[in-house]
Amino acid sequence: MARIAYADPDRPETRPLVDRIVRERGSVLHLYAMLLHSAPVAEGWLRYLTAIRHECALPGKLREMVIMRIAHLNAAPYEAAQHAPIALKEGLSQDQVEALVDWRAQSALFDATEQAVLAYCDAMTQHVHVPEGVFEALRPRLEPRLLVELTATIGAYNMVSRFLEALGIDAADPLAQPKAAPDGKA
Repeated sequence: MARIAYADPDRPETRPLVDRIVRERGSVLHLYAMLLHSAPVAEGWLRYLTAIRHECALPGKLREMVIMRIAHLNAAPYEAAQHAPIALKEGLSQDQVEALVDWRAQSALFDATEQAVLAYCDAMTQHVHVPEGVFEALRPRLEPRLLVELTATIGAYNMVSRFLEALGIDAADPLAQPKAAPDGKA
């Protein structure tokens, strides 16, 4: 159960943002229901995570692989549950998704680029400072734009998992969905 109540999605001051979240995400998930306590934070978060997930050139398979790994490293089950189906759609196998709990024990499931990406993700998530050898193993595998996008994705989803876990956000929590707007849209 979340440590504080989720925001009311029908508050007039956040209603335009709620409508945008519904348009872009399909519904107001628990994460956004909590973020709506602060419209500026929710708006910035939505924009940033939309850029990370939908506007970057980083292959979706790599993006979802690091998101799932971060969820396991940070013991963030909500994040893992939300992204497992996306990871499968983006090309990870069920065996790979399951192996991300301890990928090094099943490293043969991952190619050399995926292993370098996972090692980088582990270093950023667990130690912040990435050893030179870890970065040098990754550098020849991704062009600079993809390195920047990978780094931003890892940073962003560490932010997500820390927010989720600090506030105790749980997908099993009851959640009010917004009432239909006067124009008939959610």
